[in-house]
Amino acid sequence: MAEIPANSSPPGDEPVENSPTREALSVNLPSRKRSKIFDSAAAALFDLNDGNSVMSGGFGLSGNAENCISAIAASGKKNLTIIANNCGNQRQGLAVLLQNKQVKRFIGSFVGGNPDLEEQMLGGLVDVELSPQGTFAERIRAGGAGIGGFYTPTGVGTLIAAGKDERAFDVDGPAGRRSRRMILETGLRADFAIVRAKVADAYGNLRFYRTSRNFSPLMAMAARTTIVEAEEIVPVGSIDPDDVHLSGLFVQRIVQAVGLRNVIEQRTTRPRKA
Repeated sequence: MAEIPANSSPPGDEPVENSPTREALSVNLPSRKRSKIFDSAAAALFDLNDGNSVMSGGFGLSGNAENCISAIAASGKKNLTIIANNCGNQRQGLAVLLQNKQVKRFIGSFVGGNPDLEEQMLGGLVDVELSPQGTFAERIRAGGAGIGGFYTPTGVGTLIAAGKDERAFDVDGPAGRRSRRMILETGLRADFAIVRAKVADAYGNLRFYRTSRNFSPLMAMAARTTIVEAEEIVPVGSIDPDDVHLSGLFVQRIVQAVGLRNVIEQRTTRPRKA
């Protein structure tokens, strides 16, 4: 099937044809036209443009949307803002986009183990905004909840606080009520979120695999368009409601994950006893 051109109707109005499992997966949807399943990550990213912002789920190389990252790399789109815990690692994952000089700005919480980001940051090629990891997660959650900003004591008195509104609040603690200084952090939103799930149904209800869930549910809520690459796609109703980690309300497009590498960054093993 040909990829959807950039000037086509929005996904959901134009269904993807000829998918072998499409009819079976979509049987319980209100309308066939509302199917969210695309034939490939490249097709699902048909409207990615230069200058867009992209949230990417994953922690290190765990839980990366590998197919979507490869599709973005192949698209050649430039001046992207990447919002992720880290922008790849060991020249893999999102680091491929750095190697292609596709990233203009990175917002995240960790830069270690990434020589591509280090080189481009020090060379002034990529603007880097670092947030403490808990603050980073809360900024994404706030963006998805429609909260413009929040105050936190994390970062007060450090470079993180530079240029941010700072004020004192009376807070309760083990030692009683006291004044504590806090800085204003703003919510984060993005044009796209690319996340990986263990199981997705045809509506986009998701289950993640253990710690690979990490930032993905929050990012899905904070993006205009969320693209999920799922290791397994099942009919609607196959996932018990109590087992749904993320509602399909926050998912616009779904693709079948293929050829996953599941890279282990640091393999540590103990000698087996004889």
